[in-house]
Amino acid sequence: QVACIEVVEAYVERIKEVNPLINAVVKDRFEEALQEARQVDKLLSEGPGDDCLEEKFPLLGVPITVKEAFSVYGMPNTSGLVNRRNVIATSDATVVSRLKQAGAIPLGVTNCSELCMWYESSNRVYGRTNNPYDLQRIVGGSSGGEGSVLAAACSVVGVGSDIGGSIRMPAFFNGVFGHKPTTGVVPNDGQFPNAHGVRTSYLCTGPMCRYAEDLEPVLRVMAGPGVTKLKLNEKVSLEKIKFHCMDHDGGSIFVSPVDKEILQAQKKVVEYLESDLGIRVQRVAIHKMKYSFQIWSAMMSSKDSEGQEAERFTDLLGDHGKPVWPLWELMKWLMGMSSHTLPAIALGLTEKLVNLNLSGKAKLVSMGKSLQEEMEALLGPDGVLLYPSHPTIAPKHHSPICMPFNFAYTAIFNVLGLPVTQCPLGLSSEGLPLGIQLVAAAYNDHLTLAVARYLEKAFGGWVLPGKA
Repeated sequence: QVACIEVVEAYVERIKEVNPLINAVVKDRFEEALQEARQVDKLLSEGPGDDCLEEKFPLLGVPITVKEAFSVYGMPNTSGLVNRRNVIATSDATVVSRLKQAGAIPLGVTNCSELCMWYESSNRVYGRTNNPYDLQRIVGGSSGGEGSVLAAACSVVGVGSDIGGSIRMPAFFNGVFGHKPTTGVVPNDGQFPNAHGVRTSYLCTGPMCRYAEDLEPVLRVMAGPGVTKLKLNEKVSLEKIKFHCMDHDGGSIFVSPVDKEILQAQKKVVEYLESDLGIRVQRVAIHKMKYSFQIWSAMMSSKDSEGQEAERFTDLLGDHGKPVWPLWELMKWLMGMSSHTLPAIALGLTEKLVNLNLSGKAKLVSMGKSLQEEMEALLGPDGVLLYPSHPTIAPKHHSPICMPFNFAYTAIFNVLGLPVTQCPLGLSSEGLPLGIQLVAAAYNDHLTLAVARYLEKAFGGWVLPGKA
């Protein structure tokens, strides 16, 4: 009904209109995208039957954006690191290549936090990205540019990656859907920094979208041959799902208490599920979740099965050159002379502390393994857990530095390897997005995606910023 060139032109105009406010797209490829749109229209005018094209190119002509940490041919690939500012990708990351082959058209690359290791998307290469619902608020990280660009209706689908909540936090703060797949299904190669050692089991690449129904087709393309592990063809009967609900982590001293409006939104979901599906949602209290941050931190820095150490953040900051000395960088930062952000320097400093207490670390790794077994037993083949996406609604810029460990609400599921969908639940009294995490046992992504589609119908899903 609409020519592809018209669709792409509309999105290009939209980005030009709002990007000066949100600073989400850091480098565009508008000329190439328009050219690719013309080729799609040409293919449609000459091509074989629609069914054949739909099978071969399931995302034909769909405008997408990609987190700048992924290689997109001809685009920068700095991950917000100043000494990589001249790096231009000479190939596509595997997921980008798969999306292009499926017919998707990348419009550009979007901002992230320095080295993708902080939950505010701000760096010394591209500056800071703002939340479309309130420009004084953060977009989350590290796939924050994606969250912002999708919420502002500048793109249809986003490519994000997640090792501690980097898909789900931006999806939550910006009121969109984000899915962290079961670990090891979607390939991570072609992004910087990539995971090494034990972290290869925790890093996940996944889709971010405004509409729940878009998550599954995009996930299918991203996963390629690995998609068969995810049971996406299985029909889900919502009445047969065993729903569990946990309001908070049990009161960790490192993490903010959960905001009243987030708890209220979760309560409404429970009430709706019970009345509409005629089921009981089981309240659970999983004691070990209280130690989410400590477990994530210990497991992230542990050795893999072959005894290989996890890559040090300070080495990554130096990008294979000289390692960075965090204390020296802090002195430089105080004098306005460092090329690194304060969160990156702080992470470099805390990294050294984690390795001081080795026996305590071993206990936490063992606790993580036992939590994984407990969670798999609880969820089983037909369970979904409702859990807050974050303890607070999108905070103001810079404030995460005061509560640096709040990302534990998402991070714990990376080290447990479980699939999680972040689902928006309307807006707070201040007009900021609310949401919830839907968690299932490994390879049961089809359950969380089905529940996300159901809750979107019930609670309205994405809300256009400025509409409320």
